[in-house]
Amino acid sequence: MQNLPAPRTGCGQITFLGAGPGDPGLLTLRAVEVLASADVLVADPLTAEAVRAHCRENVELHGADLADTFVLDDDAVLGDGAAAAVDTVSRFFAAVKAGKRVVRTVDGDPGLDGRAAEEMLACARAGVPFEVVPGIAQSVGVPAYAGVPLRAGTGADVRFVEATGLLPDAVWDELGGSDATLVVRSVLGSLPAQAQTLVAHGRKPDTPVSVTLGGTTTRQRTWCATLGTLAAELKALKVLPSPVSAPVDPQSSVIAVVGEGVTHRQELSWFETKPLFGWNVLVPRTKDQAGALSEQLRGYGAVPKEVPTIAVEPPRTPQQMERAIKGLVTGRYEWIAFTSVNAVKAVREKFEEYGLDARAFAGIKVAAVGETTAQALVDFGVKPDLVPSGEQSAAGLLEDWPPYDPVFDPIDRVLLPRADIATETLVAGLVELGWEVDDVTAYRTVRASPPPAETREAIKGGGFDAVVFTSSSTVRNLVGIAGKPHNVTVIACIGPATAKTAEEHGLRVDVLSPAPSVAALADALAEFGAQRRDAALSAGEPVYRPSERRPGSRRKAR
Repeated sequence: MQNLPAPRTGCGQITFLGAGPGDPGLLTLRAVEVLASADVLVADPLTAEAVRAHCRENVELHGADLADTFVLDDDAVLGDGAAAAVDTVSRFFAAVKAGKRVVRTVDGDPGLDGRAAEEMLACARAGVPFEVVPGIAQSVGVPAYAGVPLRAGTGADVRFVEATGLLPDAVWDELGGSDATLVVRSVLGSLPAQAQTLVAHGRKPDTPVSVTLGGTTTRQRTWCATLGTLAAELKALKVLPSPVSAPVDPQSSVIAVVGEGVTHRQELSWFETKPLFGWNVLVPRTKDQAGALSEQLRGYGAVPKEVPTIAVEPPRTPQQMERAIKGLVTGRYEWIAFTSVNAVKAVREKFEEYGLDARAFAGIKVAAVGETTAQALVDFGVKPDLVPSGEQSAAGLLEDWPPYDPVFDPIDRVLLPRADIATETLVAGLVELGWEVDDVTAYRTVRASPPPAETREAIKGGGFDAVVFTSSSTVRNLVGIAGKPHNVTVIACIGPATAKTAEEHGLRVDVLSPAPSVAALADALAEFGAQRRDAALSAGEPVYRPSERRPGSRRKAR
């Protein structure tokens, strides 16, 4: 159910909202509710895209470090302790005074963010109303996603350390002399020296340590070592600079855990071991059509990117559809069969044009080619009478379709609203079962416009790890509007006909779905990814995504 903005109270305020450590799914229900009512959004960079998705289209958007827009009220008096926060929040005091809702999102949790605390103090001292919505702290969420329990034993102590700047020797003495698990927020380039400092102040060199970059996102990477070997391990893995490597940015923010909990990572790593973890998967369908497939791919750890390859337009002449809708209302048909979501949408739009609703289907049996189409009908207010029990296709629908029986069927006619390029399989099968069919063009499919240049370059240059083709037309249209996918890209096809079309276009098919459904296609790609990962681990090699090929290397077609 869509979240609606809260009723206006006539008084604005600033909400300090914890946006979590990076995974958009970790936003709280309260956070989503507040974002939906925001007039002004001031966002930290890591989670800006995730929080923006829950705001209204007309929300006024600002980065947390921008120095424009509103000015400080003349009568606002701020204490010296809040001086560091004035540059962010003071610019929005006028908006609050005007009754607007300003939402200031903070990566992680506001209560653990020093700058957010100063901004709250600035509001309090200026008499600006504010509230706080907690979020999952990076220091808690990131280790959980890395498979590192912070309390590996009962009663174990945990210390949270902010080490992005210099720490006094007294603090290092305390940390080095403690046996507590340390959760350290730092920057990658500083960690080796910090590990040596901990050892110098009393920690044992063989104390386990994990380092996680990009925590809770599909770009998460975790390395394990000990305090004594951390610098050498990171350099050997080409994370830190060496004469022959391109290192990760040493200023990248990381979460390190120092303690015995790190030893359990091999057993508890659940996120980075997903079969398609971090894979950029191209889905050549519209967002409406790709919803279930993209969600399933996300569950396997992938990052789906929908690229429409067809556009839907009304039929050139509307008379056929007009007669068909009139026939529905006057009882001309015993059945109506929907073979796509677009067909449902086309009929629904015609109904709305004539002031009709789902009640016009009374007395008519309704068939849907599959679960996705069936759901579109349910959303319209129509429960299908027939959905294939087996294969979700025209052939599967025919398997379950009853033959015409003049005793039980008062009318022998079926309405089939479809695309202009639909195959004749269903029509021929229904005729063979004794039915008369009105095959009506409900919509036309045309090739979509080319995707943005950046996407086209990623397709041709190997920026995608896999592409999933759900029909022959998606193959033809994608190649037509964007070019051939690079040969490092894994090609997955929904069935033999689609695979044949892919091969005709010079593509090597790596994955063939065992059944012609998008769910089976996603499962097959995940199985391929798992086998690929297992093979790399068995060979003692790093687990690379297909797009992370070595410079100059090209995989051979099988």
